[in-house]
Amino acid sequence: MTVAMHNLGNKLMQAQDEARMLVRSFRHLGPGQEDNFAVFNSDSLSSAWSQMTGAIAATAIAVVSVFMVVGGVVIMNIMLAVVSERTQEIGIRKSLGARRTDILNQFLVESAVLSASGGVFGVAMAWLFAVLIRNTTPVPMSMPMESVALGVGLSMTVGLFFGIYPARQASKLDPIEALRVEK
Repeated sequence: MTVAMHNLGNKLMQAQDEARMLVRSFRHLGPGQEDNFAVFNSDSLSSAWSQMTGAIAATAIAVVSVFMVVGGVVIMNIMLAVVSERTQEIGIRKSLGARRTDILNQFLVESAVLSASGGVFGVAMAWLFAVLIRNTTPVPMSMPMESVALGVGLSMTVGLFFGIYPARQASKLDPIEALRVEK
């Protein structure tokens, strides 16, 4: 099998050299002149495709990183607003015996669920986009389950990370002061 592939490679190189000679003679290029044309083969096209998709992937990672930070800040602001709106509820829970860890876990779970639901929405939009591209163009598109899990897991992790500060603020509230707050 290897010998056959080697012979095929030699024949392809010979055909490429013959095509180069024909184009050079058609363009009246002398022996010392450089080619004023290019010969593309499957390797060069594959290399160009790999470079293009690599650049797209690097750009996508940069854009997604910025979106994750912005989304995390938004989640933190939402959770801070939730903590301030539910200060009396926190005071009641603490006065009835809830520990700091109970309050902390409650707000961390809420933050994680909020961000994970955003991640699920984003994955659904990406899947619809992939189906649209796949059905309307010859470009093959697919969405592996590992990517889905990574997307939702990453968004949940961002929610947990940016939800720590509001959750800590909620867990540190003094029950007496929290009960005094008016709505």
